[in-house]
Amino acid sequence: MTDVFFHRSEVEPSRPREFICRLVLGMALETLFLMALGSATRVMNAGLACPDWPLCYGELVPHQQMNFQVFLEWFHRLTASSMGVFAIALVLLSWWHRRALPGWLPWACSLALGLIVFQGVLGGLTVTELLRFDIVTAHLATALLFFITLLTIGGFLLPYQGTGSAGKLRWVALFAAVMVYLQSILGALVASQWALHQCLSAANLCRVMNSHIAGVVPATLGTLVLVVMAWRTPALHPILRRLANLASVLVVLQILLGVATFKLRLQVEPLTVAHQAVGAGLLGTLVLFTVLALRDMPASIPLVAPSRPLLSESTRPLLSESMQDDGTNSQLT
Repeated sequence: MTDVFFHRSEVEPSRPREFICRLVLGMALETLFLMALGSATRVMNAGLACPDWPLCYGELVPHQQMNFQVFLEWFHRLTASSMGVFAIALVLLSWWHRRALPGWLPWACSLALGLIVFQGVLGGLTVTELLRFDIVTAHLATALLFFITLLTIGGFLLPYQGTGSAGKLRWVALFAAVMVYLQSILGALVASQWALHQCLSAANLCRVMNSHIAGVVPATLGTLVLVVMAWRTPALHPILRRLANLASVLVVLQILLGVATFKLRLQVEPLTVAHQAVGAGLLGTLVLFTVLALRDMPASIPLVAPSRPLLSESTRPLLSESMQDDGTNSQLT
């Protein structure tokens, strides 16, 4: 499987490969910031601060109507637009340098561009459909898929030589990542319908709220099992060990933030934004761990199959006798 994703040299990556890797990981960080910014826009009731789309009050920069809420929505759109530009540049670069890159890379970058285009369409629909909960949820789900795609591409492009000790950790990490992603979707459903307020005040949408609470169990257990297994795995690559440690910190922090937001009934906006941002960060950590664990191979395994020996067993004695006849005292070992 690894032959599909790698060139012969992992130690000295080509310049286009290295540049694209940095670009992709930088885009992933911006996506994380963009999702946090979108969460801030929602909790501050700024989702409809710009009543039209793609402009804001019919202008690129609405100077007269500018206030904090309008700025949040306008800046969210501006950041999302820059992401679209970066995605187009990524596709163009990957196809232009395709001969120096893995064959899968241009197609993966094209997939990322398709996701960001679809994300832009959903962003417009959230405004024109007045924040319909299913569109808002799909908006976040697509953003997370775009985030995962970028981290997967970057993880496969990073120079990395494993120790061959990951074993079942890759599948545990994959399970944990899937559970955290599904839990994030449930969280988006809760947020887009204000299910916490509805459940506590009028006993409505409690099933949605309880589903999100129940979803904490498999996501948390999957992450904690991964962390414990990583701690107990000898000779685990230092990067994988650091990612496991980071996941342990993030999952504990996420639970604390979730409890705090529940107890305070979403009245403290920074806590709500941090809750979503930490969840996305945990998902990204698990995805990156999964990708690198899938690449984990012992350093002694050659990337190129060894060629046949130049001398067969039958020709070695003949060559040895010839060397002795020439007065040579060397021996063929």
